[in-house]
Amino acid sequence: MSECILVVDDDPVQRRLLENMVRKFGYDAILAEGGEQAARILSDDTRIDAVILDLVMPDLDGLGLLSRMRNEGIAIPVIVQTAHGGIDNVISAMRAGASDFVVKPASPERLQVSLKNALNASALAGELQRIKRSQSGTLSFRDIVTRSDAMRAVCNQAQKAASSAIPVLIEGESGVGKELIARAIHGSGDRRSKPFVAVNCGAIPDNLVESILFGHERGAFTGATEKHVGKFAEAHGGTLFLDEVGELPPAAQVKLLRALQEGEIEPVGARRSVPVDVRVISATNRNLLADVKSGRFREDLFYRLHVFPISVPPLRQRPEDIPDLIRHFLARFCAEEGKTIKAVSGEAISLLQNLRWPGNVRQLENAVFRAVVLAEGDEIGLTEFPQFASRDAIGADDSSSASLVPDDNTNRAQDLVIETLPVFHPDHLAMLQGDHLRPLDELEADIIRFAIAHYRGQMSEVARRLRIGRSTLYRKLEGLGLSDPEKTKSSDPVAAE
Repeated sequence: MSECILVVDDDPVQRRLLENMVRKFGYDAILAEGGEQAARILSDDTRIDAVILDLVMPDLDGLGLLSRMRNEGIAIPVIVQTAHGGIDNVISAMRAGASDFVVKPASPERLQVSLKNALNASALAGELQRIKRSQSGTLSFRDIVTRSDAMRAVCNQAQKAASSAIPVLIEGESGVGKELIARAIHGSGDRRSKPFVAVNCGAIPDNLVESILFGHERGAFTGATEKHVGKFAEAHGGTLFLDEVGELPPAAQVKLLRALQEGEIEPVGARRSVPVDVRVISATNRNLLADVKSGRFREDLFYRLHVFPISVPPLRQRPEDIPDLIRHFLARFCAEEGKTIKAVSGEAISLLQNLRWPGNVRQLENAVFRAVVLAEGDEIGLTEFPQFASRDAIGADDSSSASLVPDDNTNRAQDLVIETLPVFHPDHLAMLQGDHLRPLDELEADIIRFAIAHYRGQMSEVARRLRIGRSTLYRKLEGLGLSDPEKTKSSDPVAAE
């Protein structure tokens, strides 16, 4: 899903022109006839990423709407426009919180640059604020980047648990953001000013689990030269996040159960128990119920942790989140690497949205990081994602390291054939050459030829049906030695309309 732009103008002609421009830039558009309607939309609709605002309107003018947005804490970038481009208007709009200013009639090029800059600056500011809130323990559910209905349902469910001390078990694949949900629960509850302590139970050696979780006394075992308080004591008054809790060994499971039941811990080598006030949030990528049935995980501990389960969907089930996640990661890594990359191309976003992402959000984050490092221009394209854009990666098996094939697990060439030809017959495209498959570039050339013939040389329709950009289609034509039918319609009977 693309970024959503709110267009606010009382002139219906101007409003329609702006809508057409915004959609041509690749964004979604929502229209408002005046300031009051825009204020209601901004209060109710969380999809808005930026606003194009007319300053002069009859009911609530642009400066009035900017003031109301500031009072309500709506930190969305606003580009103001007016037919009166005096310096006083510019100063007033900027002081009121506008991010940029254009004079009617704004050229498409000027407006597009302004929107890109505003969205990039907003994404960077959002990332910086999110990092600060994460470090201070005040991260909230508003900081979770999502447009997915499934993820919003997860956030709503977690929000209800935040106001209580109820034990929460967050379930989901590795990399889906379980710790982010846990931090948002902590940051939205009464313990937000207290410590949030995260422990990866799967990364602790078995012989050190009890010491790290519950602490130890000096001399409790060989090498214990100093007293260690343990993670439970560190989290006193706050939240202890036990990531991958299913990896705990049996002995530690017994002591964890006691700590949850009695509200006290017994450090290794201690003579008496120590009371602790800790809210425990646990997470797992395992099927704990299956582990209980197999005897690997204690049943009584399972029911102690599994009081309020929350299941986080994998990234492949919420592809609408990918564009926003890419934008936020791009802003952060550009700041870290000192680069001025303005955007990711539509072709690259389309490719990334159609991959399975077995590593989920963490894998997407790493892919964007690598693309930022590789990028040499001001835009990231397919060439910055060679591990996914190559033919081998697209057609790889799910078990390989590059197993980011489309969600239906079919070969890309077969997908294109099905999309392009309503009725596919073996005579149309021979997949085999003798006993072996033909090379992919030959199949791709045949597919493009059939697509051009089927859609009678309408290249925009061909590109849309093949789910590639038009510029990509022309590059493929050139690389495959195929002619452009729109340039040779008079001499090419196949492409002639």
